[in-house]
Amino acid sequence: MIFVDTPAFLARYLLRDSHHRRARQVWTELEEAGSACATSNFVLDETFTLLGRRSSYDFAAHRARALLSSAALTILRPDTDDEGGAVELFAKFADQGISFTDAVSFALMRRHGLLRAFTFDRHFARAGFEVVPAR
Repeated sequence: MIFVDTPAFLARYLLRDSHHRRARQVWTELEEAGSACATSNFVLDETFTLLGRRSSYDFAAHRARALLSSAALTILRPDTDDEGGAVELFAKFADQGISFTDAVSFALMRRHGLLRAFTFDRHFARAGFEVVPAR
């Protein structure tokens, strides 16, 4: 299973995103390989907000409905321990300017044993995860 981060979703849906072409290739590869995908409700919150701001809120709502009802996407939700762990990770990586959403993602990935992330965010590699696409 691979964890999907906000930049991967944004690059998939926004034609003007600098990573759009590569993101589409990776999405195709994941689909062809039958790779299971997971993300978090925090990532989806961030994704829908940014899609609304960068395209339109109608488009973002359409994508939200599709992603929230997708059988191909597991949505992970943090519990109290994950949130506490995220605060510690947020402090640990403060010098790198990570977002709290990233810290929650790291905590969830650790709890669920996820080692790979589909992202264009360098923070995941710095936190010790394998990043797809490789840089």
